[in-house]
Amino acid sequence: MKKDYSDKHTFVICAYKESSFLEECIESLENQTVKSTIIMVTSTPCDYIQDIARKHGIELFVNEGEKGISADWNFGISKAETQYVTVAHQDDVYRRNYTVECMHAMENDKKPLIFFTNYEELRNGEPCHKNKLLSVKRLMLFPLGLGAKEHRIFSHSVFVRRRILSMGNPICCPSVTFNMALMPDKIFTVGMKSNVDWEAWEKLSRLSGGFLYATKPLCYHRIHQESTTSEIIADNGRTEEDYQMYCKFWPKWIARILLHWYTKSQKSNSL
Repeated sequence: MKKDYSDKHTFVICAYKESSFLEECIESLENQTVKSTIIMVTSTPCDYIQDIARKHGIELFVNEGEKGISADWNFGISKAETQYVTVAHQDDVYRRNYTVECMHAMENDKKPLIFFTNYEELRNGEPCHKNKLLSVKRLMLFPLGLGAKEHRIFSHSVFVRRRILSMGNPICCPSVTFNMALMPDKIFTVGMKSNVDWEAWEKLSRLSGGFLYATKPLCYHRIHQESTTSEIIADNGRTEEDYQMYCKFWPKWIARILLHWYTKSQKSNSL
């Protein structure tokens, strides 16, 4: 029998329209080595989403309020009743030991803020273990992985994590689990589109507590043309938000230089 963390950890699946990848995501959560609560939220209710939720016995909540990525994520988190919450993206897949690694890290830290992991990509349905973007992100996160598994040297260093985030966003959003006991009322700021997560990490990076990084790749992030990130990049809608984020860490003239470098890296989010 699986160890049961249902009273401590929830996966919140954010479903949008008729994604052909939704069920694969659900199955990866159901196949975890330990059990969690799984719920689903949507702001685009349809028979497709309702049928899949019914098939898997997952409670479905419809967001009839404020719309947008950040609003949907905040709404989903608000429906979870456990201390630890993971916002699962409908296109992505989790390895079977994600939850057990997450709970081990959270419960063995004195003051955990978030847990997140290394990741790999799915391109055309095939795992991609290494590319330029993944290598850069792993290099950026290297300081947070230093030390023993149960005692990362810099996990509680506000200075180190802010220096990392000042260069870009290396944290894989679907790999993040929140300790709701230490979270603000609204984690994600309404209005952001492409940098909803980076803006949240910047905000949380100022708080006292641990950024717990698992160096093992424990999830797959799917890259495909229909993804929200790909659509925003194609419309050049990301550049202004990137500049806003760099200005949170740097003088404007440095922010412009970093923006030029970071814009080039966006190409790795397209097929």
